[in-house]
Amino acid sequence: MYSNEDYLLELITDHGLITLDDINIYRSHLSGSQSLIELMIKEQRLTEEQVAKVCAESSSVDFIDLAHTPIAPDIFDAIPEDIVRRFQVVPVSESGGYLVVALADPLNFETLDTLPHIIGREITPVCATPSAIEQTIKHNYGSSDDDMDKSQEGLSWGGEEEGDAEANDAPIIKLVSHILVEAFKMKASDIHIEPMEKSLRVRYRVDGKLVEVDNHPRKLLPAIVARLKVMSGSMSIAEKRMPQDGRIQIQVAGKDVDLRVSSVPSNHGESIVMRILDKTALLLGLPELGFLSDDQDTVKEMMGLPDGIILVTGPTGSGKTTTLYACLNVINRPDKKIITVEDPVEYEMPGINQVMVKTEIGMTFAAALRAMLRQAPNIIMIGEIRDAETANIAINAALTGHLVFSTLHTNDAPSAVARLADIGVKKFLIASAIRAIIAQRLVRNLCPTCKAPAELSERELRMLNIDGGQMTDSNIYGAVGCEKCRTAGYRGRMGLFEILKVDDEVSHMINDDLSSPQLRKRARELGMRTLREDGIRKVLSGMTSAEEVIGVTMADGM
Repeated sequence: MYSNEDYLLELITDHGLITLDDINIYRSHLSGSQSLIELMIKEQRLTEEQVAKVCAESSSVDFIDLAHTPIAPDIFDAIPEDIVRRFQVVPVSESGGYLVVALADPLNFETLDTLPHIIGREITPVCATPSAIEQTIKHNYGSSDDDMDKSQEGLSWGGEEEGDAEANDAPIIKLVSHILVEAFKMKASDIHIEPMEKSLRVRYRVDGKLVEVDNHPRKLLPAIVARLKVMSGSMSIAEKRMPQDGRIQIQVAGKDVDLRVSSVPSNHGESIVMRILDKTALLLGLPELGFLSDDQDTVKEMMGLPDGIILVTGPTGSGKTTTLYACLNVINRPDKKIITVEDPVEYEMPGINQVMVKTEIGMTFAAALRAMLRQAPNIIMIGEIRDAETANIAINAALTGHLVFSTLHTNDAPSAVARLADIGVKKFLIASAIRAIIAQRLVRNLCPTCKAPAELSERELRMLNIDGGQMTDSNIYGAVGCEKCRTAGYRGRMGLFEILKVDDEVSHMINDDLSSPQLRKRARELGMRTLREDGIRKVLSGMTSAEEVIGVTMADGM
């Protein structure tokens, strides 16, 4: 309950409310996760109000009695319900442009620092008792237990409904289910369950940004980890010293969701990360990915080629695999045989033969590729080109009549040529086999509900190199924040794309051994649009903000 109990006990002692003997006596009676102050309050040696007033005085904030403080009903809309419950705070009023917020522990600097950033406005803290805050939340937002029960509706895994579990396991089952369902509701891509020194932190990655959503007692870690391992069906509960991987299949509100689970031992216990694989991503088309109409035409033209390699490049987490799946979804027809080799298989796609790499038994990318070519495919997708052997097999496949899709880790499209050369592929083979290279990054979409017209600052105009002519007929918007986007101002993500078509002229430049900067310069002269230039189009169209584009294209040499 209190962020710095030892310091607070010292303050309470200095005020003459308890003695050092009291502390020693009550400490000997502590049990479970109960704090010493909580025990003293329970045994009526202290009152909540006494503790709250000491907290208020030490922090130079006011103490208020919430039970006798009138609060306007509309003020509760100032902080989203999940934030209220997470931080155990109550909005009270507005004063001088500041939001007055009641909390039980004004010594909790994490709350004081984090809350203004989350709600997008400055706060004036006041102190109230924990029970008064809890009663105010329950009266104005409803019981959290009721909400958690509602959040479990429609969730099942492995054919087992949650209600079938043993009664004594119900609290942990309910908590784990709540974590999974809330992540799905928030459209998170990852769930991080991380043991800290004194707590268990839960964070979701939403639109590429990590958001802390809960803190639990660290003693819950073994039960939560065991529950998730049981749900995976393939992870050992007994093994806690080695990393493990597993997969969980659940249904949330009738929708199939796959979770890729990874456990790693840390200095405070096992850390769990779950990647949420929402199968609706398989249905994304090129427009949903962020391709504008002219780029859609270019990509469709490339996908219609009978042979060659189409590379998608970018750093980890830039959406390369999603783009490949979307391309395969477009060209997946009964008259085409498509085989993929992946590490691991993220999404199961109907009508496509998918092979998973298993290096421990010798099933490497290269070995899988050789076997795939004997299956007479039309189209091949390689999860990633990592070495010369894989690259050369892919190029040979492209030169013998196969259309090959793959990914590579480079910062821009022209650098992919140098990267392939670095791992041992000859330049003339690169020039002959590659048909297109697509570099990409992800930016957040402005929330369509709350985005508002905005003007670009002098810095943004300078950074994006936008002139007055480009501003004609533009629709520039900025992030605001509302309940639907959880005050972030953004909902969902889309790609910025840089497409290098390897035509005859570009092939000659590759054969002539031009450096990456030279190739980039000449490609731009031939019409290649850079990542930042694609971002500028999306800023001027009101799809994203200048801040987002600048942030993800800092390395883009304009």
